Amino acid sequence: MTHKGRNGSARAKDATKEFRLPAIEVRQGPSRTLYSFAVDGKLLSRFTTVSRVRRADGAAIRGYQRPEVLSHIAEIRDYLEAGDPMIPNAVVVAFDRRVRFEPGAASGSEGRGYSRVGSLVIPLDPDLAEADRPGWIVDGQQRIAAIREAEIESFPICVVAFVTDDEQEQREQFILVNSTKPLPKGLIYELLPNTRAKLPSLLQGRRFPALLVDRLNHDAGSPLRGLIKTPTVGDGLIKDNSVLKMLENSLTDGVLYRFQAGDREGEADVEAMLGVLHAFWRAAAEVFRDAWGISPRRSRLMHGAGIVSVGFVMDAIADRYRRHGVPGEEQFRRDLEPLREACRWTDGYWDFGPGIQRKWNEIQNTPRDIQLLSNYLLVQYKARVWNRAAEENLLAH
Repeated sequence: MTHKGRNGSARAKDATKEFRLPAIEVRQGPSRTLYSFAVDGKLLSRFTTVSRVRRADGAAIRGYQRPEVLSHIAEIRDYLEAGDPMIPNAVVVAFDRRVRFEPGAASGSEGRGYSRVGSLVIPLDPDLAEADRPGWIVDGQQRIAAIREAEIESFPICVVAFVTDDEQEQREQFILVNSTKPLPKGLIYELLPNTRAKLPSLLQGRRFPALLVDRLNHDAGSPLRGLIKTPTVGDGLIKDNSVLKMLENSLTDGVLYRFQAGDREGEADVEAMLGVLHAFWRAAAEVFRDAWGISPRRSRLMHGAGIVSVGFVMDAIADRYRRHGVPGEEQFRRDLEPLREACRWTDGYWDFGPGIQRKWNEIQNTPRDIQLLSNYLLVQYKARVWNRAAEENLLAH
């Protein structure tokens, strides 16, 4: 990662006049030419700049790049400084006509007529204003900013470049590069458990819950086996993101939090967590058997709002038994049973209080409806189980 001196692939012929970089020229179609090369990312600012989107003369659009996203840059910088980083995707740069390609002596038919090796010659002038540099970053400004700010001596980066004096063409390429369809989140989450590299904070935080989802969906004996819809379990009923939210809530401030001995995944007692989850959801499947294992369109229990809300009940039950350890399936079932008559998973109306009635299937997977349903279930649980048990305990003494 850290190298002494300048990038070995870049040698300055005259530091004040030009920069020569070994490159491959690739011809695409009758009129398009690309150049591929490697350079120390910390040197890019010597001959490139960023074309910020703005309005000229109060009307015409100029430039195309958004402002730097500081949080994104910080995450990339932390990754670069963490240990053995790799950034395989290339930065895209647009050069003006001042940049030229000189084919090497060995260039011949090895590229089958569409490529040749040589040198890209980039003019350098330390006195040029930033806006007058010969290159513009079309894609990769956050990566370049992170490399620039990282506490590392150098970091070689792959670059793909094209030559044009037309800002409209630069803008078009910017749109094309940034409008490709991203990977489905479900696929990313399903891949997370099998990764070990340091990831951006959002994905890092979801890696452990994703591991639990994977185990719940595939372990023999799991009441949720095959029920969680993922890219590889296409006929699942429950959206993976709903189960992730339920798990994240419990890992943050619920029963699963008890089994985290530290901040690192390796210190968590995964088997103990799965034991609690299996016991609770087996009990839920038994108590609400008429609403279990059917389409979310026919059952709000299998819907995102139901899964997340019932997850809060799991944590409440576990909290009630806290002095006695972790409840088992029978204890979960016994505490869920009184809620059966208060739930309207498949028909009827939810009675959320004076003037607040909702048809069973009007509950949506929105933060507001999840909070409404969660509060209702917790209030019902406290009234029907927790308070009643406390009263019976007082009467017994």
